[in-house]
Amino acid sequence: MNSSWKMAATATLHCLTGCAIGEVLGMVLATWWGWGNAGSIVLSMALAFFFGYLLTFSGVRRAGLDVGTAVRTALAADTVSILTMEVVDNGSLLVWPQAMDATLGDWLFWVSLAASLAIAFVVTVPVNRWMISRGRGHAVVHEMHHMDEHASH
Repeated sequence: MNSSWKMAATATLHCLTGCAIGEVLGMVLATWWGWGNAGSIVLSMALAFFFGYLLTFSGVRRAGLDVGTAVRTALAADTVSILTMEVVDNGSLLVWPQAMDATLGDWLFWVSLAASLAIAFVVTVPVNRWMISRGRGHAVVHEMHHMDEHASH
């Protein structure tokens, strides 16, 4: 695997982590509260963006960026990736028969959620590779980490 695909897979795995935290928490809360599909999707997507951005923000803050630059970096690095992942993830759940009607105690709830995130990962890797090849997306974060490594030597 060449380095751009490896970087894309790593970036997508990072994105998947934030998206999965938000998606699972959003779906669990919305299902528990008895919300309908629209409310469930909106809450899950909002939390996926929040946690996805938060993970990048935290990482670049640890690398030494000030708050404003860290926010801008997280937005630049993650927006396309999270959006792609969320559209594919939620689209998969919407077309999966009865997935959106499953409750927390149903195996279908958990299986469809895990499968939709896996499908979103596979679709998002090439998107992230394309972004990275153009110096966008996680290439920005990767460069920041390299700048931090060189500054510490």
